[in-house]
Formats: sequence, C-alpha cells, structure tokens
Amino acid sequence: MRRRTFIVGAALLVLPIAAHAQRAPKETCPGCPMSPGVVGQKAQSTAALQVKKAGEISYLSGGVGKPEREQLRALEKDFNLKLVFSAADGKYVANVKIVVSDAKGRKLLEHVADGPFFMARLPAGEYSVAATFAGKTQTRKIGVAANRLHTEHLRWSGTA
Repeated sequence: MRRRTFIVGAALLVLPIAAHAQRAPKETCPGCPMSPGVVGQKAQSTAALQVKKAGEISYLSGGVGKPEREQLRALEKDFNLKLVFSAADGKYVANVKIVVSDAKGRKLLEHVADGPFFMARLPAGEYSVAATFAGKTQTRKIGVAANRLHTEHLRWSGTA
C-alpha cells in the first residue's frame, strides 16, 4: 500500500512539471511557482495596483503577471509617461530605481518600480529620467505632452 501511495504522490508532482515544460521558454504561467516571472521580482502580485502621489505627480508601477499588465493597459489613458524595463535578452526586470527631475534639475520623484512598467502623470514639459538596475544607470531627456502617452524602453545588458 505504501508503494502505491508513493507512486501516486510522485505522479502528482510530475504532472505540473510536464504541463509547464510544454510552454514556450519566455511564456509565463499565471500563479505557477515555476514561471520565469520577472528578473528581480520575488513573487507575482494579485492585488490591485495602487496609484501613488509625489506632490502633484501621480504614478504607479507593476506589471508582474498578466492581471497586472491588463490593469496597467486599462490605466494608460490616465498617464502621459510610460517606462518599460527589460534585460538585453528581452526578459522584463523589476526593482528599478527611478528618479524624475525637472528641466532645472530638481528631483520631483524617486521610486523603486514594483515591476517592469512605470507610469506617471506629469505636467507637460521637459524632464530627465534616471533609471538604475543592477548598479547600472541610464539617463534619458524626455518631453511629455499633457494628453499624450510618451513611452520609453530601457534595456540593460549584462544582467542576470
């Protein structure tokens, strides 16, 4: 009897692995602990994304898992800046430190992204965005309009 219990128990462990192995390498399995997920992110979030404020600037970050990406897509119309973070191989990264400064160099916002996407509602104008991941910082000069989404893709090479 014990031998059958062990075999059944082993089969139950193998079934999820076999189902997961049939997926494409970069495809994620929502809620699956074996999903590759996002580099730098510890667990998939199932909670609703929270819009935060820094002075007059509204912002949010996330995008770990399909439900969060869908929430972000639905909220895009409320923002005019979108940053997307990935490694050179195309895998998304999280835990990116973001600093947004105005044209005069005054720091307006500092945040560590909860996922590979960051969105903000800024007054129309010129800004400097510094994004740091794995000790490597990228800086971009950007201009945002009041009612148009500006998207910047930031990629880091040599990240694991």
